[in-house]
Amino acid sequence: MCGRFFRDVSWATLREWYDLFSVTSPNLEPRYNIAPTQDVMIIGKARVKGGGTRREIRWAHWGLIPSWAKDARMAGNMINARAETVAEKPAFRAAFKRRRCLVPADGFFEWIKTPDGKQPFNIHHSDGHPMTFAGLWEENEELGVRSCTFLTSAANDFMRPMHHRMPVLLNPDQYDLWLDYDAPADQVQELIKPYRGNDLEAWPVSKAVNSVRNDERGNLDKVKD
Repeated sequence: MCGRFFRDVSWATLREWYDLFSVTSPNLEPRYNIAPTQDVMIIGKARVKGGGTRREIRWAHWGLIPSWAKDARMAGNMINARAETVAEKPAFRAAFKRRRCLVPADGFFEWIKTPDGKQPFNIHHSDGHPMTFAGLWEENEELGVRSCTFLTSAANDFMRPMHHRMPVLLNPDQYDLWLDYDAPADQVQELIKPYRGNDLEAWPVSKAVNSVRNDERGNLDKVKD
């Protein structure tokens, strides 16, 4: 699953990496312990006058609230969507067809059981490049909220010792297809398989990250095993 992540990318890098339209920097502060039910940055596709589309930043509540939901409390159980069933589940299938998004990050946290309790790990790309989760978003007009969820897949070989699930990670050459709502379903399904790259790195970090109140840069630093 994906239950905590961090984002420390600069606006200049974000704009270039995701080919964003905006020339004005948003109110973008680094976050070192982003948790469910908080607002997160997503990147979606917007239509422009005269035809065509562009990528733009939006903000969404982490925990999907379907357009038909009458109660926002269900969001806490909808922070992740399983890639294997996302196309069929009533809560996710409409968003999977028409409201896919990118979720910028620098990495995420996972916990491993040890004799001394659960040890958190910082998982990130070894080259320092941004990490991109495959996400879905929804707009619930009755409740007045935009929300999102992140897809998860079975763990790849790297992640399996830590957890049996992991976020669906996208590479830059896959962004256009993921955001193309008219793309063939079989091509989109190919994007949500376990991550095939060999560029992930992990190290143990302070247990201070266990508390969502701790949102400090030190959460990312390596500690002794």
